[in-house]
Amino acid sequence: MSTVIAAIATPPAAAGIGVIRLSGEDAIAVADKVFRPLAGNKTLSAQAGYTALYGHVYDAEGDVDDCVALVFRAPHSYTGENVVELSCHGGLYLLRRCLRACIEAGAIPAEAGEFTKRAFLNGKMDLTGADAVMDLIGAGGALAARAALAAREGSIFRRTEQIKANLLAVAAQNAAYVDYPDDDIPELSPLVLDGTLAEAEKALSALLHTFDAGRMLQEGIDTVIVGTPNVGKSTLMNRLSGTERSIVTAQAGTTRDIVEDSVRVGDLVLRLSDTAGIRETDEEVEAIGIRRARDRMKGAALILAVFDGSRPLNDDDLALAAEVSGDHTVAILNKADQPPKAEVRLLEQHISHIVPLSAKTGEGVDTLTAVIAEITGLAGLDENAGILTTERQRDGVRRALEAVKEAREALASGLAIDAAAVSIDAAIAALQELTGERASESVVNEVFARFCVGK
Repeated sequence: MSTVIAAIATPPAAAGIGVIRLSGEDAIAVADKVFRPLAGNKTLSAQAGYTALYGHVYDAEGDVDDCVALVFRAPHSYTGENVVELSCHGGLYLLRRCLRACIEAGAIPAEAGEFTKRAFLNGKMDLTGADAVMDLIGAGGALAARAALAAREGSIFRRTEQIKANLLAVAAQNAAYVDYPDDDIPELSPLVLDGTLAEAEKALSALLHTFDAGRMLQEGIDTVIVGTPNVGKSTLMNRLSGTERSIVTAQAGTTRDIVEDSVRVGDLVLRLSDTAGIRETDEEVEAIGIRRARDRMKGAALILAVFDGSRPLNDDDLALAAEVSGDHTVAILNKADQPPKAEVRLLEQHISHIVPLSAKTGEGVDTLTAVIAEITGLAGLDENAGILTTERQRDGVRRALEAVKEAREALASGLAIDAAAVSIDAAIAALQELTGERASESVVNEVFARFCVGK
C-alpha cells in the first residue's frame, strides 16, 4: 500500500486558480475527508475516473474554499496510482490551508519530484521521459518544447532501445553458444558481430552529437554582443529583448558593464550579453568594461559582432573582426536603413556569416535568426528523433559508445569473442542505466532532485 502524498502543484504565487494534488492508493478516501460535494448525496469514492465534482474543502475550523475535485483512478493517472486534484482559488493562504487539511486527513507532504518519481516506479515513463518533464516545464521556445514533449513521449527511449536490442541479440547468441556447446547453436561470426557493433557505434555517435544542440535548446544559447563604440550594440540588444535593457546615447563608451537578458528569437532562446564598446582607451573604468567583454567573448557559444554599415570600417573594427573570427561568429552590418559604406570584403577575410540589419527598424532580424539556427546546428534538427539534454544522458550514451568501440577493438586485435562480450555487456548496462531499467537508487534520486515539489 503506497502512502498518500499531497502538495501544491501550482506556483507559489497568487493566481486565479491553485491545485492541490494527492496520489496514493487511498488518495480518494483522504480527499473524501476534506471535500464535500455540493450535491450532498455524492462522494469522490463513488466517482469514476476522469470525472469531477463541485463542492467545498473543509478543515477542523470549517469551510476553507469552494473547489472542483478531479478524480483519476489507477492505473490511468499521471503517477499510475489513484490521484485527486483539488482546484481552488489561487491565494497562498487558501492553498496552504487546503494542503494542511489534506495532511491532517492522512496524507504526508510530497517530496520534490515525488509524483513523477512514482510515475517512473509504476512504469508510466522511463528516466529519459522523467528528465523531459522538467525540460518541458522550463522550455523557453517552441523548438525546445517540442523536443521535450517528444522525449516525454519516449523518443530517446525508442532510439536507445533499438541499439540495446541489437546488442542483446548478439550477446544472447554468444552466451547460448558458450553455455550449451552440445546444442545445435551456430557460433557467432566475428564479421557479423563487428557489423552489429559498427551499426551501434554509428547510432550512438549520432545520438551523442545531439547533446550540444539539446543543451542550447533547454538552457538558451550563450550569446555575446560585441563591437566598437557607437555601432548600435545596445540598440540591437533592446531590439532583440523588446525593451530598453541597455542605455542608448550618441556618446561613445556609454555601456561600461555587461547587460544581460534572455530573449526569444524565432524558436530559439539567446542568453544575451551586451558589452562595452571595444577600442583602445586610457580611461580606467571603460578599460575594465572592455576587459570583461573580452572575457565573455572567450566563453560564448555565439558572438554577434556589430559593425556600423553606414560608414567605412576603421582600425578598431578590423582588429575586432580578426579577434572574433570563427564559425561561431555573425558579423552584423548595422544601420541597414542607411546607404551602405562598410567594406564587406574586409570582414569576409575573417567572418563567413555576414548579415545586414537595422537595429532601429528591425529589418534583417529574420535573416539573423536563420543564420543563428544554421551556425548552432539547430536549423536541421529533428526534435522528434530524440535529443540528449542532460549530463546524465550524455554520460550514459558516452559510456555505451566507448564500450562498443572497445568491443570492436578487441575483435580487430584477434581476441576471442568472449573478450568483446565483456564490453558489449558494459554497453548494454550503460543504456539500461540511461533509461532507468537498471539505474541505482542514487541515480534515480539524482534525476528527481532537480524537480519542484508538486510535480
